[in-house]
Amino acid sequence: MKVIHSEKKTDILSGLNAALIIVAAGSSTRMGGKIKKEYLPLDNGTVLSEAARIFFQTMHFLLVVIAVPVNGETDAKKALFSDPAMAEILGETKLLFIPGGNTRQNSVLNALEAVNNSRILPENNNSIVLIHDGARPFVTSSVIEAVAETSFLKGAAVPALQPVDTQKEIDTDGMIIRHLERKSLVSVQTPQGFRFYSLLQAHRKAGQDGCSYTDDTEIWEKYAGRVHTVPGDSANRKITYPEDIPDSMSGARTMIHTGLGYDLHPLVAGRRLLLGGICIPFEKGESGHSDGDVLLHAITDAVLGASGLGDIGSFFPPSDQKWKDADSSALLEIVWKKITAEGWVLGNLDCVIALEEPKFLPYREQVRKSIADILETDSERIFVKAKTGEKMGKIGRGEAVEAWAVCLLEKKQKDLHL
Repeated sequence: MKVIHSEKKTDILSGLNAALIIVAAGSSTRMGGKIKKEYLPLDNGTVLSEAARIFFQTMHFLLVVIAVPVNGETDAKKALFSDPAMAEILGETKLLFIPGGNTRQNSVLNALEAVNNSRILPENNNSIVLIHDGARPFVTSSVIEAVAETSFLKGAAVPALQPVDTQKEIDTDGMIIRHLERKSLVSVQTPQGFRFYSLLQAHRKAGQDGCSYTDDTEIWEKYAGRVHTVPGDSANRKITYPEDIPDSMSGARTMIHTGLGYDLHPLVAGRRLLLGGICIPFEKGESGHSDGDVLLHAITDAVLGASGLGDIGSFFPPSDQKWKDADSSALLEIVWKKITAEGWVLGNLDCVIALEEPKFLPYREQVRKSIADILETDSERIFVKAKTGEKMGKIGRGEAVEAWAVCLLEKKQKDLHL
């Protein structure tokens, strides 16, 4: 990518035929719950409405296409128009919500085809498209203008920043294999701008070549030409975790609750040993009304305690035959759905298992991933460790297994005193 410097302002923007694509079709699993990051509250509306607003205030677009999850148009509209001024700001610009794909590349292609099918953009080099992440609400007008002008003049443009830290290349074992020169490296942001019809053809070819691409500039460089950079902005960061939104900008304060869960089950022959939803080979397993997964039971009590919604016994009483031999993973999913519906997200979860044998360490990463999948979060937020009974007591004699879980839940709450 060739770096060009800002040129004197011209009236280029007023002569452009431009479309805007906002990509917001991801699942937001790293937010720790079921709230899409684009729909979180921010300033006068949501992350999505703030990301869109600045574009409409900077330049005119003939069409705006927002890629959203399948069957997610209603939620996306609600998030966009949560800003009371959005309808007036949008004006006569045509707005489309389209279902995204299973990758960002597919979502962008779907959106490009929607722009093409609209027949709004003239088939000439004056037609450009800007593609922006719906989770980047802090982009500035100067970045948008620079990308739009440069993509019109040069064909393709992307905002870029030189990295602050020294960069290294590593191998699959984590060993440094190459020392990179920082002055020749950049990290790229959005919006990325392109001549529309050239990008559409490039994306169609990329969709047929069986390769995966990290972003649209990689597709452009392979099939259409060079990509030029314009100065990015360090404030133009992407929302990935709840803490990426300052409370001062979201009009909310963060409530932090902790929860403690504990469970104990006898170990008996003829039962499976289940820990965190993973079946561990052993001659004995937990005895219990459900499948006996002692770790998931402790976790369930921990998250219920932190949210204040009850405990595992009140949700799934052992006197009810409905829960006989029930899958503890499914029980935790039921509970977690109710908790996230209340606005809680997971900060972290730390667990201890007391088990004389078998050795737990070989299964730890499987267990962490299993729990993370149930809670729809990253494994990095989950940790599980095991202790033995040192041959003492029920644990040391191999008669039982114990588990403790401590969790931290977070929830944004409007400050009524503001």
